[in-house]
Amino acid sequence: MVVYEELSDAEVDRVFRALADSTRRDIVRRVLTDEAAVSELAAAYDMSFAAVQKHVSVLEEAGLVTKHPRGRQRIVRGQPERIRRARQLLATFEDIWRARIDRLDALLDEPKGS
Repeated sequence: MVVYEELSDAEVDRVFRALADSTRRDIVRRVLTDEAAVSELAAAYDMSFAAVQKHVSVLEEAGLVTKHPRGRQRIVRGQPERIRRARQLLATFEDIWRARIDRLDALLDEPKGS
């Protein structure tokens, strides 16, 4: 089943699994405002370079960032389009939720004994 026409179930799973980790969310936040080398990102966290590389790989697999070589460095850039798609998916879920609440409100507003 495809929940949102632009993202398959597997893509949705990868995006939200990637965003479930606070370090990965922080990396996305950093590279959406300005690209950064993996080594620059690694310097910002109290973990090994390899651990940061793994976080970047998870984000890349989810389509939330891209990684490009620049000389000896790997430059990470955020992908706002993927964030937009995830946001649209959440908006769709919110619309469904609000419609259910509206139906419940209408049901509760019906006069008793009808």
